[in-house]
This record gives sequence, C-alpha cells and structure tokens, in this order.
Amino acid sequence: MKKLFFLLIAFLVFTNVNSQILDPVKWTTKIEQKSEGVFVLTFNAVIEKEWHMYSQFTPDGGPLAMEVVFKNQSGNFSLIGKAKESKTRTAYNDVFEVNETFFEGKAQIQQEIKLTNPKLNKIEAELNYQVCKEVCINQSKKFTFQIPANAIVAVTPGQEEKVLDKVVLNKKAVDTIKTDSITPGLGESNIIEKSEKEVVATAPENTPRSIWSIFIIAFLSGFAALLTPCVFPMIPMTVSFFTKQSKTRAKGIRNAIIYGISIIVIYVLLGILITWIFGADALNALSTNVWFNLLFFVLLVVFAVSFLGAFEIMLPNSWANKVDSQADKGGVIGIVFMALALAVVSFSCTGPIVGTLLVEAASNGGIAPIIGMLGFSLALALPFMLFAMFPGWLNSLPKSGGWLNTVKVFLGFLELALAFKFLSNADLVLQLHILEREVFLAIWIAIFGALALYLFGKISLPHDSPITHISVGRLGMGLLVLTFTIYLIPGLWGAPLKIISAFPPPMQYSESPMGLSVSGGNSAKIDLPEGGKIGPHGLLVFDNYQYGLAYAKKVNKPIMLDFTGFACVNCRKMENNVWSDAKVLPILKDKIVLISLYVDDKRDLPKEQQFISPSTGEEIKTIGEKWTDFMISKYKTNTQPLYVLTDLEGNSLNTENPTISYVGVEEYYNWLKAGIAKFK
Repeated sequence: MKKLFFLLIAFLVFTNVNSQILDPVKWTTKIEQKSEGVFVLTFNAVIEKEWHMYSQFTPDGGPLAMEVVFKNQSGNFSLIGKAKESKTRTAYNDVFEVNETFFEGKAQIQQEIKLTNPKLNKIEAELNYQVCKEVCINQSKKFTFQIPANAIVAVTPGQEEKVLDKVVLNKKAVDTIKTDSITPGLGESNIIEKSEKEVVATAPENTPRSIWSIFIIAFLSGFAALLTPCVFPMIPMTVSFFTKQSKTRAKGIRNAIIYGISIIVIYVLLGILITWIFGADALNALSTNVWFNLLFFVLLVVFAVSFLGAFEIMLPNSWANKVDSQADKGGVIGIVFMALALAVVSFSCTGPIVGTLLVEAASNGGIAPIIGMLGFSLALALPFMLFAMFPGWLNSLPKSGGWLNTVKVFLGFLELALAFKFLSNADLVLQLHILEREVFLAIWIAIFGALALYLFGKISLPHDSPITHISVGRLGMGLLVLTFTIYLIPGLWGAPLKIISAFPPPMQYSESPMGLSVSGGNSAKIDLPEGGKIGPHGLLVFDNYQYGLAYAKKVNKPIMLDFTGFACVNCRKMENNVWSDAKVLPILKDKIVLISLYVDDKRDLPKEQQFISPSTGEEIKTIGEKWTDFMISKYKTNTQPLYVLTDLEGNSLNTENPTISYVGVEEYYNWLKAGIAKFK
C-alpha cells in the first residue's frame, strides 16, 4: 500500500505541475555478432540531468525494477544468462525503506542470445522501467533489432576459415539510432541528419590480408626460432629418440607427428588465452592505446637485450623438472609432455620471439594472437615431423656452433628496431613531438649500422665464439643490412622511404615537414591560411573542420575529408604510396581542400563542446572521439583511412561511391576525378 500511495502522489504531482509529455531517457540500440549463432543485444541510454532510472536489480518493495521482455523469443532464440548492466549506484530510500539501485547520466543493458531459428531476421524487445526526479514516470519502450543479412548462424563443412573471418575479423555491428538532436561541437548543422537510420561499423577492407601477414611473419619467425641455440640441437636428438625407441618405423613416425601436433596445440592455446583475457574486440584498440604501446616498447627492449646476451629469460627450473618427469611416463601423454618440455626448456630463445609476435598480433586485434601462434608453432613443429619421416635428411643438417648465436643476436637487433615503432605510436597519439621522423630514422640508422658492423665481425657480444673469418653467407647478409642502412639516410632530409613507409612517423611529423631546401638548409617558408598546416608531400592540410570549410568557401574548391589516425599504418601507406603518385598529387594540391580529422587525437575538447553521442550513447570528451562519432553517424563506418569528397554544404560528390578507403593508385585517381567533376 505504501508503494501504491507513493506512485499515486508522484503521478498527481506530475500531471498538475507539468502538462507536457516528458521523455528524460534517450535510447540507442545495437546488435553485434559475437560468435556463430550468438549475438549481443545492447541498449544504450542517455539520462537527462537530475533524473535517475532504476535497475533490474532494485529489490522488491522499492521502486519499480526494470524489466527486459523479448516478444518473439519462443522457438527463435534463447537467452544466455541474465541481462548485464553498466555501473549503477545504490542508495537508501527512506520512503520504501530499501536500498534502491539506479543509473544516472547514462546506462547500458546487454543481453546475449543464441539463435535457434536460422530464418529469423529480427528480434523484438521491450523495456519497462521507472525514471524519477522530483516525480516519477513509468515508461515502456519497444525496440527492433535487425539481424544482419550476412550473419552466420550455421557452419557448413569446408567453410570454417571463411566463417572465422566473418565472425571476428569482418564483424559488422548494426546500430539503430533514434534521435531528434544534432550532435553539438561539429560546427555545421548538416553534419548529422535528423533521422532514424542504421549505422554499420565494418572492419577495414584489408583485415584478411593483415591476418595473412601475421601468419606469414609468425611462420617465418618459427623457422628463425629453429635456428637458435636452444632449439636447433634438439631436432636430431628428438627425432633419434622417436626412431630408435619405437618398435617400428611407422610407430616412430606416428609418435613424431603426435609430438609436432602437441607443439602446435600448446602454442595455439597460448594465443587463445591471450585473446580470451583481453577479448577479441578489446585487442583492436591496442594500436592507439598509449599505455599498451609504452608497455610493448619496454617488453621488446627487454627481449632484445636478452637476445644480445645481457641476460637469459628463463622459466623456473622446477617447471622444467616437473614437466620432464611427466614426459618419462610414455604413451601419448608422455609425448605431449615432451612437447611441453621443449616449450619450457627453449623459452630463453623462443620466449622473446613469441612475446614479440603476441605484442604485434595483439596490436592488430581480433584473433590475430591465435593466428600468430598457429603460424609460429607450425614452423617449429614441421622439422620434427619431417625428419622423423625421412631420417636420412638429418645428415644434411649443419652442425651446431657459433652461427646459432649469430642468428639470436640478429633477431635481437630486429626486435630493438621494432620496439621504437611502438614508442613512436605513443608519441604520435600524445603529440609530444619527442620521437619525430628524423629522430626515429637516426635511431634505426644506428641500430642497423651496428648490426652491419656485427655481421662484418667488427663487434662481438658476450656469447659469441672467437672468429678468424666470416662466412660468405654472413658477408652477404652484412652487405644487405649495410645497403638498407644507407637507404635510410636520405630520409633525414625528407626522402619518402616507401619501402618502410608504415614504420617511421609521417613526413609532417618532423622538424622539417617540407624537407630541407637546397640553398640554405632551412625549411621552406610559405604563408598559410588560418588553421592551415603543411602535410604530407607539402600539401596544405587543415585538422579543424571549421577552418577548412571556411577556406574551401573562400577559394571555391571541393573538400576532401581524410579520416585518419596518428598511429594508423595504412593511412601512412596511402599517403606515401598513393598520394605521392604523379597523377594523384597535383589533384590534391590544386583541385581540393584537404581536411584531415584524426580519430585517435587524445586531446580533450573544451567542456562546453563535450557531449553524449546520439549514435553510440558514449560520452564524447576528446577531439578524436568527436571525429569518430562524426564518421560513424554520417558515413556509417569506423574504418581508417576513409576519404570523402564533399561540396561546400557537406553533401557527398561521389553519389555512387561516397567513400573510399585503402585502395590502389588507379582506383583512387578515378574516384577523385569522378567526384571533382560533379563540383559546381
């Protein structure tokens, strides 16, 4: 009765004091495929100031708890657990004499479901909840989640790899946005339209290729690990054990194959563990996360110093002893523990390589750690299986010796060079200008120069054997490294260095963005319009939409929006390999106004320009978040690089293909020409 009395009083106050219909909670929804047949339904709420909305976990006897109802569940899908909530507050209500649980500012409700009807194309849901301030409102909202047309519900034989790519790498999230407001802080009223629409966030078009790159690099790294002092001597010993201890040749081959498969399983499980700990989606954010990049830098430096001979990274001896004792049991279990013993004993050599692979794969995101460990372990296991099948090949193996340590040191130099890429990412995101292009290249020149001297025998490190001469192979590798070092030197004066375009900071992130002039060695000086900067290849570029728009109106040229990132590798590739083309560069210089919007710019927006995104329900606090929200809301994607040609009113010029991403020169050139031709 007390509860009913409170609700009646609240209703009367509401109807007498305020006759307008209030709707203090604005909702957006999203459906996202998590795995085969499993989807996550997300309700995002933005709650007006001073209002609060009660949780589904508010105890009985208090305010009305939220209720999540699915209308068409029967025979179509099942719920996986109870709906999960974002952060809530708990406070004592002296009217109901209970501790009530509620949301303030914003809320998120997530429900996982498992489809049982493959023909289902939509899910109907209803939220019943109570929202209060001085008065309370009981509301009921209905939502429809459209299941993406390419959603994967069932897997047919032979399509496992394709499904894996679609589920995790090319995952699509469909957001249904219901809003009547225009996002503040973008400066133009037509940037985000008032509508009810679908927003599709897709992975970059080059993701499958990057996964293959991870696999190939990992595979080659596995072969490199074979040539280290901890692993190479194990090949003839292990193969001989299987061939001599087995009663028949067939049994020896079988045991060696089980041994190789066990190696693969052990390392793939490590990759699965990394993905599970961080989450496939969370890993995607690592490439622009400052702290992860700094952590990766420190890890790779430690690995590099270890490979150079300063110390050994080893697991506790007790681990090796326990695993080795299990390996003596024989049978399949014994073979599995022999494989685990190899992984533990060889850790001082394979650990830094595996760590580097996991760091690089984690920054790539998704299931890349699993793919990386699959490639690495496959290369590591193949020789053991092949030599067991063909024991005569053992006679062709080179003898162990000092050359194995040379391989280890060579890998140490490579890891040291790669470490500075992660430090550069952190510097770019924070815009500290500590590791500018010239400094980065100088460090690489020093590292690879030292490597060349080492290969020529001019430098020796702690674990090197004395040498009286170097082999022809080592001389050839030294000459190759020296050539690469000399190739880097012109980059100090502005050369593009296209071979390594994805690694150093972009040209404009340097002490001399225009390069050095022939006459005086000083940077070229030109008069720039307000907000204008010198970008790649001397292009005039704006990183502020309003300044760029004003200049475009002044010179009456179309606008090219360049959604980019400080730590976006493919953005740098496009700038260095496509923008620099003889056909493309004149167009970018003379025919358009370039506005580059950095989605990973971590600088805070002024307080008055911060807002809650109608698209995602997220609080937009930084410049990068603003441009990300602009991109998702207007162009229905969150991929970078992304290029859009617009007129002076913000309308896309390329009506058939409004946006373009990571493409080749010809396609990019034709897209530019087609859009500019429509500008009036």
